[in-house]
Amino acid sequence: MDKHNRYEQIIERVFFRHYEKGNRKVSFVRHDIEEVAAELGIQLPKNLGDILYSFRYRAVLPLSIRQCAPKGEEWIIRPAGRGRYQFVTTKVARIVPSPTLAETKVPDATPGIIGMYALGDEQALLAKLRYNRLIDIFTRVTCYSLQSHLRTTAQHLGQVETDEIYVGVDRRGAHYVFPVQAKGRGDKLSVVQVEQDLAVCK
Repeated sequence: MDKHNRYEQIIERVFFRHYEKGNRKVSFVRHDIEEVAAELGIQLPKNLGDILYSFRYRAVLPLSIRQCAPKGEEWIIRPAGRGRYQFVTTKVARIVPSPTLAETKVPDATPGIIGMYALGDEQALLAKLRYNRLIDIFTRVTCYSLQSHLRTTAQHLGQVETDEIYVGVDRRGAHYVFPVQAKGRGDKLSVVQVEQDLAVCK
């Protein structure tokens, strides 16, 4: 059985363990995943969080779960404290670029040696953002990278992580904080990440 099928079976069983018709929130805990995997005879991955990460940012939830959402809404998985989570219905689950936006061309200032050795992953994308000062250009604020892969605890959410945090100052002296999420081709930006990033910045 491939990884995707195993993950689907686990998340489906966890959902219906707690779901009642008409629910718009379905709470569960990390231990539910372990119990369900044992019931199904499925070996868990070493990183238990990969199951949740997969359905938050890569894969769609099983059809049986999606059909339980009210019309025009879909389920997302939110953190709800340490080791606690919730399936919640929302109108916007994933954020995608609008095809109607104008494209702004910026000369590539990435040093040649970086371009030569950079891999095609999130870190390479974050490096290009830095060398080309794209955060400064698009926010019109002078920005500095504060920390990459910031992992911390946010109130009511538990452990959260963002790819990079920038701090900035404008010409009036006002300070800003900008969270950055870098996505590879297979990943999508979820509204859950935006909520977590706002909590981290706060």
